Amino acid sequence: MDSLGVVCGNHVALTWDGSVSPVALEQLVLRVQEAVSAGGKVSVEHVERLLLSSLPHSSFHVVLLGLAAGSVCVHSSDVLAEAARILKPGGTLLIQEPVAPASGKYRTLLFREPLSPQQVQALADTPGGDAKDVSFVRILGKKPHFEVGSSQPLSFANRTVPMKPSMDPVAVKLWTLSASDMNDDDLDLLDSDELLDQDDLKKPSPSSLLSGGCGEGAEKKKACKNCTCGLAEELQGEKAKQSPAKPASSSCGNCYLGDAFRCASCPYLGMPAFKPGEKVVLNPARLQDA
Repeated sequence: MDSLGVVCGNHVALTWDGSVSPVALEQLVLRVQEAVSAGGKVSVEHVERLLLSSLPHSSFHVVLLGLAAGSVCVHSSDVLAEAARILKPGGTLLIQEPVAPASGKYRTLLFREPLSPQQVQALADTPGGDAKDVSFVRILGKKPHFEVGSSQPLSFANRTVPMKPSMDPVAVKLWTLSASDMNDDDLDLLDSDELLDQDDLKKPSPSSLLSGGCGEGAEKKKACKNCTCGLAEELQGEKAKQSPAKPASSSCGNCYLGDAFRCASCPYLGMPAFKPGEKVVLNPARLQDA
């Protein structure tokens, strides 16, 4: 059984289908049990009941599909996914099934052999079965040594830190400026005031600060959009001076209605009601020093 990947102490799952005779299934189970000996375990499942068997996750070292003599089962993707689920990490999956050469190229790791007359008849009796130019192939696969979705912390204990590249001492000295360098008599520093001439020191006229198009208009000056030269503020101040001052109004608006509607601090308390806008003269005799 070494060619099937079964060794002593393995837990093995094997499947069978309706085309397998009880004698052939019993012979395969006895061979596998002899290979795993007392320390191993063999689980036998019908291929159609494999998805309903609820076998434990990652519990078998080897899964054998269609290895029983006379089997003509073609395994679905669901069966293969279930076989991968119950396999341990690093486990072996061995599949044997009929394949027609016209189905395309495939890789066989163990052998390829023609069907027996009984297998040809069994395959022809299956719905849609065709035994023309069909042969058996046996394919061996390995599950990776990790589970899907598993994680492993990374270790940086042996990580090497790259060394900094060496630099030319002359270049380092050339590009280094220390505080002592500022007191060097040979160091020529420029005065920022010497960079300005007499024209730069003159105060600019307001007209020279106007941007292009700002203040231009057929009848009167008009500030451009997003004015930054101060013309917009100047025109706004002139407009405020020309607009008449608003007459003083009562804070509550009820002074002319009489004492019943006036507030406690109203200066018209004790005076009769008057018309809105009418000039009211306070009686000096009623004024009291606060």
